[in-house]
Amino acid sequence: MRIGELAEATGTTTKTLRFYEDQGLLPAADRTPSGYRDYTPDMLGRLDFIHRGQAAGLTLAQIKQILGIRDSGTPPCGHVSDLLTERLRDLDAQIAQLVDLRRTIAELHDNAALAEPDTCPPDQVCRYL
Repeated sequence: MRIGELAEATGTTTKTLRFYEDQGLLPAADRTPSGYRDYTPDMLGRLDFIHRGQAAGLTLAQIKQILGIRDSGTPPCGHVSDLLTERLRDLDAQIAQLVDLRRTIAELHDNAALAEPDTCPPDQVCRYL
């Protein structure tokens, strides 16, 4: 299938497909006699995997590693499991940071609700922060 057909079938753009090919996420497509890219139907599954990996928060570099392992004939399941463990740790750390930030913002907000803006000293921009 041509690049436009693959893009439409996968909900992406031709520019993205060319980028994926340049980055090694997609193998170089065969060319028709007139020079158009001619992708095989198995690229649909590969692109679906790329999209699912991105939705899980994996980087394109990580997805490329996984695809490289699979392309070498080895199931990448152990590597994927390790990446997902790392991703969960990162998310837990981000959530903890957001909880702390929310606590700080809530305190600032509560203090701002009690103060009188007219009494703000002129040498301060705003005492709420």
